[in-house]
Amino acid sequence: MTDSVAPVSPPRAFVSLIGAGPGDPGLITVRGVEALRRADVVLFDYLANPDLLRHCPEAETIYVGKKGFSEYISQEQISDLIVRKALEDGGKRVARLKGGDVFVFGRGGEEAEACALAGIAFEVVPGVTSAIAAPAYAGIPVTHREAARSFAVLTGNTKEGGAHYERLSGVDTLVLLMGVRNLDQISADLIQAGRAPETPAATVQWGTTPQQRVATGTLATIARAVREAGLEAPAVTVVGEVARLRGTLRWFDVGPGFGGPLAGRSVAVTRTRDGASALTDLLRARGASVLEVPLIRFAGTGHEAELHARLCDLSGVAWLLLTSNQAASALFTHLERLGLDARHLAGVRVAAVGPSTARSLAERGVRADFVPSTPGAVHLGAELPGGPGDVALHLTSQVAEDDLEHELESRGLRYERAELYRTEPARPGEHEMNRLRAADVVTLASGSAARHLAALAGTDFAVAAMGPQTADAARRAGFTRVTVAAAPTLEALADAAERAVAGEAGVGREG
Repeated sequence: MTDSVAPVSPPRAFVSLIGAGPGDPGLITVRGVEALRRADVVLFDYLANPDLLRHCPEAETIYVGKKGFSEYISQEQISDLIVRKALEDGGKRVARLKGGDVFVFGRGGEEAEACALAGIAFEVVPGVTSAIAAPAYAGIPVTHREAARSFAVLTGNTKEGGAHYERLSGVDTLVLLMGVRNLDQISADLIQAGRAPETPAATVQWGTTPQQRVATGTLATIARAVREAGLEAPAVTVVGEVARLRGTLRWFDVGPGFGGPLAGRSVAVTRTRDGASALTDLLRARGASVLEVPLIRFAGTGHEAELHARLCDLSGVAWLLLTSNQAASALFTHLERLGLDARHLAGVRVAAVGPSTARSLAERGVRADFVPSTPGAVHLGAELPGGPGDVALHLTSQVAEDDLEHELESRGLRYERAELYRTEPARPGEHEMNRLRAADVVTLASGSAARHLAALAGTDFAVAAMGPQTADAARRAGFTRVTVAAAPTLEALADAAERAVAGEAGVGREG
């Protein structure tokens, strides 16, 4: 009799089983982020913060979430999908992003076994488990020299009842996961197994996030306290003397300003995946639950030969006009392909549509020769220095508005356009679309984003627009609830999102 041999998988096939942490995206490990960045495919579940997908902007993302007792997809189907995606197209790197830790009631062991049986190489990247993190963010240490020298982590879905809990009589602290629905029965079983009814207890919902809420009581009263507070899954319950320490050690969910002005609100960010992270950070700092849903993607120009010929010979051009950060980035990409750098622009003046684009140029060693007093293509066209006959070469996408062209030609300047890159629609997945439709406000950073949103999901959204030009495009697309950022900055766009949410609450809105 010989040992069974696992099949040989394609050489590139590899699976990373990654613990995503308890909710705060800052709690994923450095190793986990590295694995996400290398992934071709990412499977993520309900408890893995979707903000983490910013680390894998080019990967295929698949939602395989399960919530409570209603399964979106079975565990067996998830394991099969991991294997199938890893073996696809000669082998792919698959990241399985799981809430909390891979092996703490995450069924990661079953997924690892599926990889082993299929002969697929895999790694396990442990994560911060909510069993420890959620109590910690609530000011409850699971161990304490004077109160608890041992703890146990249990699933609240157990059917073993009192007989099971009697075996834990010597454990100081019990941490229950997935037990909100059964908390009455669990409490009764623990008391029957010998736990004192007056034992301190606490339940933490959405621990480590701006939506964190906590109910406290005793073993005899915690189920009622949870119901009265309206707490639901996902939640962690702690039973033991350490729960009493919350009164002294509470540090995260403190004060009336906890969570920020956008706490409990959902904001959808429609910038491209690469450009969304900075805005996402600002919104999360204000307490928002942020969904990055890129509605546009940037692709290479369809006229590269013509573009390169024009870039190589800028003779006769008085101004280069750049009207987006992407234009600044794409310009230098093409210069590099041509073996050129910023020195090639020495004989031509460069104008930026606003301070953000000017900063993008400065980061690449070029100081904008002109920025209009008010950001926007219309203002750039009206204020650009020059006179009749001067040639202004606009480096832009195939869908650029014609406002700039009209303003310049009305003054007698010669307008030329070269396609630097293409703007194409991105197609969010079903899970992203469902979350998008439920968002309290959607941010728009360009007119093309407004048009794509209207075409993809309709116009029944409150939107925050980056500047008057984007706001006008949004109104033309059919949006009626439009709040305009006071300045072309991410901070101002976050402010506009706040005002849009206030408008939804009846405080008033612009547009």
